[in-house]
Parts: sequence; C-alpha cells; structure tokens
Amino acid sequence: MKLQDYDFSLPEELIARKPPNKRGSSRLLVLNKELEDSMIKDFVEYLNPGDLLVLNDTKVLKARLDTRKPTGGFVEVLIERLLDDKCALAQTRSNRKILKGDSITVEGSSIEIKILDKEDSLFKIQFSEEPKEILDIYGKVPLPPYIKRIADKQDEARYQTVYANEDKENSVAAPTAGLHFTKAQLKEIEQRGVEIVHITLDIGLGTFATIRAEEVKNHVMHSERVSIDKEAADKINRVLNSDSRVIAVGTTVLRCLESVYTKFNKIKPYEGETDLFIYPGYKFGIVDSLLTNFHLPKSSLFLLVCAFGGTQDLKSAYRHAVEQNYKFFSYGDAMLINKCDG
Repeated sequence: MKLQDYDFSLPEELIARKPPNKRGSSRLLVLNKELEDSMIKDFVEYLNPGDLLVLNDTKVLKARLDTRKPTGGFVEVLIERLLDDKCALAQTRSNRKILKGDSITVEGSSIEIKILDKEDSLFKIQFSEEPKEILDIYGKVPLPPYIKRIADKQDEARYQTVYANEDKENSVAAPTAGLHFTKAQLKEIEQRGVEIVHITLDIGLGTFATIRAEEVKNHVMHSERVSIDKEAADKINRVLNSDSRVIAVGTTVLRCLESVYTKFNKIKPYEGETDLFIYPGYKFGIVDSLLTNFHLPKSSLFLLVCAFGGTQDLKSAYRHAVEQNYKFFSYGDAMLINKCDG
C-alpha cells in the first residue's frame, strides 16, 4: 500500500484560516452510500434515539511560548507533553541550535527554562515554576502549522470545545470535530434520546507529523495518552449489546475506543498510551459512525477515514468537497461517515 495513493489536490483557498463567524454554522457532508450536502446544525437529524455520542473532553493547553537565550536570541518552544517535576517534552525553533544544558527565559518574565536532555526529536525541559500556570499567563494557542497566522484572542475560545474539561488541560491540538457543537445543540441531541459520554485522548504534536514511509505499513505512529472511566465503559458496552450505534465525534475518539478494544477485545476502564495506527485493512470493532473534519492529503488521519468509510468512497467524497468549496482542516467543515461494510 503506497502513500502516494492517498494524495489529492487541494486548492489553498479551501484551507480554513479562521473559525466560522458563528460556532455551529459549518457545512456537513454526509457519506452513507450516497453523498448528501447538509449543515452541522442538522446533525441531530442523522441520530436515532438510543444512539451513543462519544466526545473527547480533553482541553487544549496554550502550549506555544516565546523565549529568549541569554544572548537575546529568540527561541519558540512548543510543548508536546507535560511531565512530573515541572518538566515537559517540547519542540524548539531558533536560528541557532539549542543544546543540552542551555537555559532560556520566557519572554516578558524572569521565568527560566532549562534544557535537560534530548529524546528523539523532542527536548526534555524543566521550568523554574509550575508549567501550567506559566502557560496560562504567557502561552499562546498552538494553532496548526497550516493556518499560517499568529493566534489571537478569538482562538482562545474557538480552538476549544464547549465541553472541554478544565481538569484535563493536556492537549496541544483540539479535537476539531467537536469544535462545531454549541451547548444548545448538545442539549438538543440529548433531548432526541441520544446519550452523550466523555472519554479522553490527549492530543500530541504527532497528529501533524508527516508520514515519510513510502509503504504505509512502515509508518510508526506517535504515542498519546488515553483514558476511559468505568461509567463511560459501562455505557458504551450497553450500546454494543443493543441495536443502537456508537458514534465517535472525531478521529481521536475513534482511536481511543479502538485502541482499548484492540488491547482487551472489549471496552473496559483504562488509562494508558496508544500508538495505534489505523489504515485501510483495519477491522473496526466499536465505532459505527464517525463525525470528523476534512484532513490533509497523505496524512495518518486521511488514511484512518479511508479505512473507516472505504478508500474509493472517501476519495470521491473529497473530490465532491473540493468541487463544492467545503472548507478543510481544523477550522473547516465536517463530514459524517458510516462504517463501510467491506
């Protein structure tokens, strides 16, 4: 299976650089044997009483920091994961190489960051004060690289789901399918008789990682933290034992559920890591339908949706989306995909 087979042409003007003027006003492309152009506000009409909607309640850190070397040189720090003892794993970007033992200072403060070590492509760093407090004050929203602008105040609200859990502020990217929902729409969904449950996958920088292997199967997926509590596991299992559907809001939810299922051959309470790489040929055990945004060509996420909905059907749907000027990526429009039978 060649990576080149999962490429497609995308005009630059279809990349959403900003969120829609109003949350919940995006378009929705529905793939269910045939394509249907709809709106995210009508998503509830595609749900049935008894269905279970699964959301990722992780919260996005303001993970981007501007710092300075003692010489005055600028260093951008992008946190990948917070660790214990005021430490974190991070990417850095600067004109001159950062080395083990260096110290940098958060711009506009006296807060020091020490470079402790390098682990693969990431630096292990240590803050002089509590990292989350530093990020809350000095950090910036870590917009994806393809947005190509500096985050502003609007992004602090709009690059966050309305159901993000304050106690789960550990992601460096948003679970973007959930950005479409307003609290009013979630209430409407529940009033239809659809139960909503929350699980957690803390999204790392690997979500934007380029696949470099020509053979798809040779790609190594990044590891991310996942968590499913007992209440969520029980609700998911009740639906699995019924005629109702499990509907994942976002690829992160799908990966979390399928990772636990792959590990135990069922859903059970779990906290741990996943590096599950889903590409065409994968057999899904849990999720029946997937709400997701439109993804980058040759990305792990495009491979995932092709695995879920069928490669040829997804390619046709993406061609349709381009022709009909759907907006792509994090701030773009949405797609509802039902699991293919084959």
